[in-house]
Amino acid sequence: METKTVDGVELVLSQPTEMNTNWIGQETVKKQLLAAWLTLDKTDIPLTPRIIGPPGVGKTTLAYSVAKSMNQEIYFYQATVDTRPEDLIVFPVIGDQQKIIYVASPIVTAMLKGGIVILDEGNRMPEKSWASLAPLMDHRRYVESQIAGITIKAHPNFRMVTTMNTDASTFELPEYISSRLQPVIELDFPNDEELLQIIKYNVPYAPDEVIAQVISYMREGRAAGNYFSIRAGIQIVQYSLRLEKITNAPRFNCIAQATEQIAGEENKFNQFGNF
Repeated sequence: METKTVDGVELVLSQPTEMNTNWIGQETVKKQLLAAWLTLDKTDIPLTPRIIGPPGVGKTTLAYSVAKSMNQEIYFYQATVDTRPEDLIVFPVIGDQQKIIYVASPIVTAMLKGGIVILDEGNRMPEKSWASLAPLMDHRRYVESQIAGITIKAHPNFRMVTTMNTDASTFELPEYISSRLQPVIELDFPNDEELLQIIKYNVPYAPDEVIAQVISYMREGRAAGNYFSIRAGIQIVQYSLRLEKITNAPRFNCIAQATEQIAGEENKFNQFGNF
């Protein structure tokens, strides 16, 4: 258990996150994120970008892969509608002999250790929670813990990014927060070649014809106005191969069933073409 003392208060630090993932394709957005974090002078401060896009398009993968390339510890925080300000900074727990222990959130841990934090799905978080991070995202570069009664300053190497889904189940960001979460990096759906590489990376044992068939129907489904995420494409390939193994049914029938179960009734193959 690693600890650090700030203004006489001992904080128990969070653990960094390890993910087995890799960013494939779309080099432009990768360079945009690197540029946002770059500093050009000792008086310069990094920006706090937001990566936006539909669910399952690779926002977290992009953030993690770029952070990994910087050789710094990476911390991850999953925002929800129930996220409280203290959850983002320092929260108390009861330890042995009823002693209060102060635990540093992944954000604060990254601040103290000079790491990188990914705040995932940030626009699911209410304004009150965002307000507690406002001083961190401008020239002040600190947060205040009312619970522990301390001010925590960010290490010069600290970097932060938030990912945000473009769907209806999110909060509207207030202007004073939106103006701090800049630049906006928009993540588009990959082209067929990039999608092929992504699926092959995640399902290396999949036959090429299965991947090609799924990509074809993903493309046609999107053209028809039905959303296929990258995540769904990977899952369809995985599940269809397992169905084929278990049921011995024809391969394309298994792909059709996997598509319907994962992507929904509206994405059945037979509405786009024949096998």
